[in-house]
Amino acid sequence: MTQDGNDNPDPPRRRKPRELTPTQRALGLLTRREHSQRELTSKLTARGVEPADAEAVVAKLRAAGWQDDIRFAESLLRSRAGAGYGPVRLRAELLTHGLDREAVAAVLERYDGDWAGNARDLARRRFGAGLTGDLQRQRKAADLLYRRGFSADQIRAAIRFDPED
Repeated sequence: MTQDGNDNPDPPRRRKPRELTPTQRALGLLTRREHSQRELTSKLTARGVEPADAEAVVAKLRAAGWQDDIRFAESLLRSRAGAGYGPVRLRAELLTHGLDREAVAAVLERYDGDWAGNARDLARRRFGAGLTGDLQRQRKAADLLYRRGFSADQIRAAIRFDPED
């Protein structure tokens, strides 16, 4: 018996973690969620991949269909719209991910949801159903919707909506 009370004289062997290739790192990120081209390249370089190698890997994954900026934009749009954000905010957020203006406009145009309905639902969840009679609550609801990125028309439709009309 050894000094530490173990019958085995050899210490347990641990495997050395193998080093992942840049492609494996990128695929690991893409299996968790969609990423834009800029975001994926940035994350790879932050993990120690040379910038030229990161760009080459992302280009290879784009060609193979693993990475697609339009698919990323649609996924982000659905997620954020469902969380109560409006088109103005989403346009700005998509542009920060390195997408071109035409692609962002096309994705926003193809959105099949109802922005005014989303604004109305958010206002109703936060402030209750009876907003039409209370000017102060209407103002607070309008401020919230403005910060969340809804247009003036969508805000007006949301805070003046009376389900009994």
